[in-house]
Amino acid sequence: MPFDLNCPVCLQPLQGDLKHLECPEHHSYDAAKQGYWNLLLANQKRSKDPGDNAEMVQARGQFLSLGYYQQLAQTIALRLTERATAHAAPRIVDMGCGEGYYTQQMQQQLQQNISDYQLAGLDISKHAIKAACRHNKDVTWMVASGARMPIADASIDLMTVLFSRLMPDEFSRTLKPGAELLIAYPGDDHLIELRTLIYTEVRHSGFTPESVLGEAFEARQTETIRYTFTLTNQSQINALLAMTPHGWRITQAARERLAALQQLELTLDVCLARFRRA
Repeated sequence: MPFDLNCPVCLQPLQGDLKHLECPEHHSYDAAKQGYWNLLLANQKRSKDPGDNAEMVQARGQFLSLGYYQQLAQTIALRLTERATAHAAPRIVDMGCGEGYYTQQMQQQLQQNISDYQLAGLDISKHAIKAACRHNKDVTWMVASGARMPIADASIDLMTVLFSRLMPDEFSRTLKPGAELLIAYPGDDHLIELRTLIYTEVRHSGFTPESVLGEAFEARQTETIRYTFTLTNQSQINALLAMTPHGWRITQAARERLAALQQLELTLDVCLARFRRA
C-alpha cells in the first residue's frame, strides 16, 4: 500500500496489496469493487448513512460540472503543487474530499509537475467516495472518519481541508513535524447575492482557522480567491442551492423569489490559508 494505514479497530499497521489489507490482529479489509477502501466502523457513524447522501452528491456533481468553480479548483491545485515540490515523494491527503472534484484537479497538477507522489482522498460519505472512484482511479480513496483517520502517526507531508470541519488533534497526529496544512473556507462575501435573497439578515460567520487550530500550527499565508460568475437559468440556480447548506434552510417565500429569476450573478469569495505543523 502506498500509504501507511492503521487498522480502525486496533490502530495497528495494515499490510497487504491493492485488493486486501490485514493487521497483526487479523482484522481484514477488502477493497470495494469500485476500488476504494471502506475503513469506517459502525461505532464511528452518527447515523446509518453518515455524510452527504446520494442526492446531495449528485447535486454537487451537477453544479461543479458547469465549471463555475474551475478557477478556484485550479488555484488550489497549483498552490498544493507548489508546496509539494519542497518534499521528496510527498504523501498528501485531501481530508473531507467529497466526490473528489478538487482532489482530481490536484492529481492532474501533481502528475504534470512531480514524478513521485502519493495522493489520498478521505470522506465519511460512501456515496461521495463511490462518485470519486468513477472519475479517477489514480487516487487512493477511503471511506473513513476524519475524527479518527486510519492513517499512521506523523506520516503525511501535506493535507488539504476544503470547506470541511477542522480536526486539530487528528491533523497534529497524522502530519509530520514541519508538514503543511492547506485550508479553504468561505469569505464574508461568498455567494452574498444568494444569501441576501434567502435571509432577512445576512450574518458573517467570523470564522478563522487560527482560532480552531491552536498552538500546534503556525499560520504562514492567507490569500483570497475572488471572482464573479453568472448562473444563466433556473436549473443552474437550483443545482447550486441543492449543494449548499442554504438549501436546507430556505423558506418558501425565499424559494419563490429565486424561482422568479432567469439568471443570478454571484460572487465567489474563498480564503485559502496555509499552516505549518510545529
